[in-house]
Amino acid sequence: MAQPADAQSVAAVMPSQLPAVTVNPPDARPRNRTKPPRRERSARTPSTVQPSVPVPPQVSGGVTSGSATAGPAYMQPSAASAMTISGAEVNARPFSRVGEALEVVPGLIVTQHSGEGKANQYFLRGFNLDHGTDLAISVDGMPVNMPTHGHGQGYADINFLIPELVQSVNVRKGPYFADRGDFASAGTVAIDYVNRLQKNIAELTFGSFGYRRALMAASTAVGAGTLLAAFEGVGYDGPWDVPDNVRKLNGVLRYSQGTATDGFTLSAMAYSNGWNSTDQVAQRAIDQGLIGRLGSLDLTDGGTSSRFSLSSNRAQSSEYGQSKINAYVINSSLRLYNNFTYFLDDPVNGDQFSQMDRRTVYGLNASHAFDTRVGGIETQTRVGLQTRGDDIRVGLFKTLQRETLSTVREDSVREANVGLWADTTARWTDWLRTTVGIRADYFAGRVVSDTPENSGNAQASMTSPKAGFVLGPWYRTEFYGNAGYGLHSNDIRGATITVDPVDKVTPQDRVPLLVRSKGAELGIRTKALEGLTSSLAVFALDFDSELLFVGDAGTTEASRPSRRVGVEWTNQYQVLPWMRLDLDVVYTRARFTDFDPAGHFIPGAPAWIAGGGVTFGSESGWFGALRGRYFGRRPLIEDDSVRSQPSLIFNARAGYKFDNGLRLQLDVLNLFNAKTNQIEYYYLSRLPGEPIGGVADRHVHPAEPLAVRLTLAARF
Repeated sequence: MAQPADAQSVAAVMPSQLPAVTVNPPDARPRNRTKPPRRERSARTPSTVQPSVPVPPQVSGGVTSGSATAGPAYMQPSAASAMTISGAEVNARPFSRVGEALEVVPGLIVTQHSGEGKANQYFLRGFNLDHGTDLAISVDGMPVNMPTHGHGQGYADINFLIPELVQSVNVRKGPYFADRGDFASAGTVAIDYVNRLQKNIAELTFGSFGYRRALMAASTAVGAGTLLAAFEGVGYDGPWDVPDNVRKLNGVLRYSQGTATDGFTLSAMAYSNGWNSTDQVAQRAIDQGLIGRLGSLDLTDGGTSSRFSLSSNRAQSSEYGQSKINAYVINSSLRLYNNFTYFLDDPVNGDQFSQMDRRTVYGLNASHAFDTRVGGIETQTRVGLQTRGDDIRVGLFKTLQRETLSTVREDSVREANVGLWADTTARWTDWLRTTVGIRADYFAGRVVSDTPENSGNAQASMTSPKAGFVLGPWYRTEFYGNAGYGLHSNDIRGATITVDPVDKVTPQDRVPLLVRSKGAELGIRTKALEGLTSSLAVFALDFDSELLFVGDAGTTEASRPSRRVGVEWTNQYQVLPWMRLDLDVVYTRARFTDFDPAGHFIPGAPAWIAGGGVTFGSESGWFGALRGRYFGRRPLIEDDSVRSQPSLIFNARAGYKFDNGLRLQLDVLNLFNAKTNQIEYYYLSRLPGEPIGGVADRHVHPAEPLAVRLTLAARF
């Protein structure tokens, strides 16, 4: 049964002319659909900042020379969909919210259905990834995804990201890589920050609907290293009838010494936010004139969030190889107030509920890479260890105007996992290299629930083999093949539950803690035409089951086995030294693979996604960009009888960089004022005076209307 994304948890560098080497809904038949859709219930050189306004960026992932001198094999592209994107490419794009910066990843849609302090909604390769499930996001080696989260498994809030500090975005898709484990079946996005700035930055931005942002970032030599500090403050009301009143503060303090192959970094980050939210609303409320298109059906929805972290990265090279170690501790909190069904469950007080998540996360990642020669074959081997522990306090409460009425469930959870992995890349000839790897994961934890029957221990393990090959280059063209097994973890409360937490009597089935995924990809990448990098990948990804914890009900909901098959075409064309074009098109066929009279379409799974644009500029003078993003129709229920609208939104930027370091920039968001929706779901809800059983309807969150933002920046 499919449920809405937020209803389930409820219930740089100038472009080089040389080839780059890189690292790489409930249904109208009320049936049993009385809740909103499921998914929401439930090695580098020393880094410097990329130009804060774009010179046309270099997107890497290109065809290698094929020779041993091209660099370590494990750092060369190993899949057609793998690439490294520079910080300049990120900052060259106009975007309305920080999460949309991740749309530099080909085929990734990042949207929002609620307030601006909440994690975004992600779509990739035919997945409605909810707030991050099956898309592993990391910043500076620290995981962003949160297991057993109060608002949904894998919750990934990227609102603490400061785009101007991004050095690179490393993209890989599919479960083909031994060094990636949980949340990574659809893809991984690893973001690295710079260690120092070429020049200090001061920026002020003001725009439509009360938008204002201030940024200060500077670095200076301290002793044998570099100290970098950045501070950001953001306020925003938005176009909504109930202003968002975003109040975001964000800071980074970082000390580094040496290089990324022989050196270390120590980083502290702090983030705090508070906001009101206009969640998705029933389309009939707009059609009947009860609210306007930008109105709200519960004026007190919103939330608060914070994240504090301390992390360190250490690298060392010797005659024995390259060693890396990363350690971190994160303290985060979230309190959300949402109402997606209005008066369906409680005709008197309404259906607002609060989700609470407070946790401390500890982690350690270590790896060692070394070269050997076996039978005359040059090989490069990596071995690694990854550990993580989460100490969590999580709860679900019935509320009225943010005042608690009752507790649905409240739990203390301790959850930990350890992963051991290894892979070996062999260069058999100048035109053939292969990689084989294996990963073993062990998960365990304990739940102490306010309903003792739902307390307990759970543990599971899974071993995942991986393999791939690269053929070429021939005529600056390489061919890739990859296959592998992966996993998807479930909320551990679903693995210990025995009774419904509301009535304390109705039996509930437990679910596996780990679920198998498996995928394969064939692809080609070519630079045969001067200035054009083009890649084509055909992929398939299977899940045994997409089980999720239903956050608004405190129970677990089992989904069905699924398969996604698709093709992804990515292009970057350097037209002139100061102008770059790009175009990405992805088609995915997503279906459940078992039989169910309800149908076999996967609700929320987009078939077509496309994006593209032009970026121009150089070190001084005029610069700008024009970008379009197409988000195709999606089935909203399993029989495909209700579908979302498609959306096509354009953003534009124009500006001028003066020789003295000043920059003036104008961004125009939703350039053609498209009256479309950011997100759509289909499920039962009830407005005052409607039948007690509710009404099945489309629920939408509109895209913001045309907005302008003016930035004045100085580099000194």
